[in-house]
Amino acid sequence: MTEKDINIEDEETLEEAPVEETDKEAEEEADTSEDNGTPAEDAEEEEKNPLEKAQEEIAELKDKWLRSVAEFDNYRKRTLKERTELILNGGEKFITAILPVLDDMERAIANGEKTDDPEVLREGMTLIYQKFMKTLEAQGVSKIETIDADFDTDVHEAVAMVPGMGDDKKGKVIDCLQQGYKLNDKVIRHAKVAVGQ
Repeated sequence: MTEKDINIEDEETLEEAPVEETDKEAEEEADTSEDNGTPAEDAEEEEKNPLEKAQEEIAELKDKWLRSVAEFDNYRKRTLKERTELILNGGEKFITAILPVLDDMERAIANGEKTDDPEVLREGMTLIYQKFMKTLEAQGVSKIETIDADFDTDVHEAVAMVPGMGDDKKGKVIDCLQQGYKLNDKVIRHAKVAVGQ
């Protein structure tokens, strides 16, 4: 090879080199423009993803809310039904408990027609009364104490004031005119009493 040939080859190489660089630059620019497009698309996807996530979360919360509302409505209906049944049939337990006492009273009346002995009738009535009181106590009913008790407005109702009973009887129950009762520590009827003054 001669110098001329080398120079020609060098020139060709030199001429080709800038062209190759230009092609590389064009490719890099194309890559850059593609990269520029990709972040925009990525940003759109990122915007879509939070939006989609938020919509999914809203749908899930709405579903939970609807279920909670439905459950509460069912609970309200069920408790209303139970309350109605309790009001209508609440005394069933108590009535079932006193039916044996009613049976005893019917037997006492039937036996009372067969005998003229008042002592037998009195004894039968006493037994029925005791059985009835035990039945009431089993249901939570109890008498309010009035004998020699201090007057208490929570459980007693004063219907008469008796003067001249002395200092030791002042503010004390002298007589019970109508017995009072409690149901599980709640006064269901106040005792009507006479109080010393």
